[in-house]
Amino acid sequence: MPKLTLPTESKMLQRDFIYGVATSSFQIEGARAARLPCIWDTFCRQPGAIVDGSHGDVACEHIARWQQDVELIANLGVDAYRLSIAWGRVMDEHGQPNQEGIRFYQNLVAALTAQGIKVFVTLYHWDLPQYLEDQGGWLNRQTAYAFAEYADVISQALGEQVYSYATLNEPFCSAYLGYEVGIHAPGKKGQRYGRQAAHHLLLAHGLAMQVLRRTVPSSECGIVLNFSTAYGASSSAADTHAAQLADQYHNLWYLQPLLEGRYPDVLALLPEDVRPEIGADDMAIISAKNDFIGINYYTRAVFASDGKGWFAQCEPTKTPLTAMGWEVVPEAFEKLLVDLHQRFSLPPLYITENGAAFDDQIVDGAIYDKPRIDYFNSHLNAVHNAIEQGVNIRGYFAWSLMDNFEWALGYSKRFGIVHVDYHTQQRTLKDSALAYKGLLENRL
Repeated sequence: MPKLTLPTESKMLQRDFIYGVATSSFQIEGARAARLPCIWDTFCRQPGAIVDGSHGDVACEHIARWQQDVELIANLGVDAYRLSIAWGRVMDEHGQPNQEGIRFYQNLVAALTAQGIKVFVTLYHWDLPQYLEDQGGWLNRQTAYAFAEYADVISQALGEQVYSYATLNEPFCSAYLGYEVGIHAPGKKGQRYGRQAAHHLLLAHGLAMQVLRRTVPSSECGIVLNFSTAYGASSSAADTHAAQLADQYHNLWYLQPLLEGRYPDVLALLPEDVRPEIGADDMAIISAKNDFIGINYYTRAVFASDGKGWFAQCEPTKTPLTAMGWEVVPEAFEKLLVDLHQRFSLPPLYITENGAAFDDQIVDGAIYDKPRIDYFNSHLNAVHNAIEQGVNIRGYFAWSLMDNFEWALGYSKRFGIVHVDYHTQQRTLKDSALAYKGLLENRL
């Protein structure tokens, strides 16, 4: 079986480098009846919204099988588990705590901690309660304040037993995919919607950080952002400029306010009527210090000039491709990390998601997913190379622990290192899980 290998002197083989696996609530939990409806429940009911017509009502039945899943995580030998809280499972529509839902997460955190596993909690991984969306969702400034109240309840309930709290996962996806182009919940379309939602999400982060500093001062607190390294389709000045604009619009729009208290220069190119409304103190709130920033990376993106001073994304031309149709470009991952390090004064980084979907096949009860092992191996070594160039990276989380509901793609794509039979809910370790376990067992 192929192995995951790093240079023998790699800092990633030292015991203080954290390795983990990651999931999110809506993608695995199921137990739909025990929580409030969220925007993804509503989106799943829209004809054609989910490619296989599925939903998250059952998913991986993690709520029912969580003890088995904790044992699974522990047996992998990882140092940490990154999970998210379902807002609608722990709060009711009046903003009051749902004690039954809170107890589930308290028990989960306690069980993980008892196994010596560090718990990384993400407060928001896209599943906004529907009643808040009915009031405007992330287009309504008040949602940011509701989020801070939710962060207060959860951080007090889970406390500093949680090693790390992230406020948001990938606000780009929530804002751009959900409110600007409409391919994710809640399915709204409009450039102004996307820009305003992004601002309110960042404001929610800043307000929640104020809460977390008070309630869990010893836990690490920060945010998780996704990046696709932006390349020009050619070396022409027009395509190079297009890639720079796209980088600002898709990547730096979320990072620069955190680190510098301002939006990228591309803001000035937008029509006045699509620019976000920004309160007088908003940027100071958004740019308060983070203990860490999580980086989610899967692939690069290539852009060409549209001939009108803007950018257009190009279809991948480089192979190999994953089942998502994404290029496998580990050198773009290394470039991203080094470029961010050289350009900004960064807090410590975690690689909070990295992985690939492939069309896995079970043969004689085993899943020989060599392409996934190759993907992990090349990207782990990209992280090693970045660390060697001075980037302060504290840990790496494989996405994902198990196959799950892949948002608008339903159950048609499998990212897990653990295979899930959705009919029987049987979990089976793929070769990638065994390779990951082997890497961790051979650390210094």
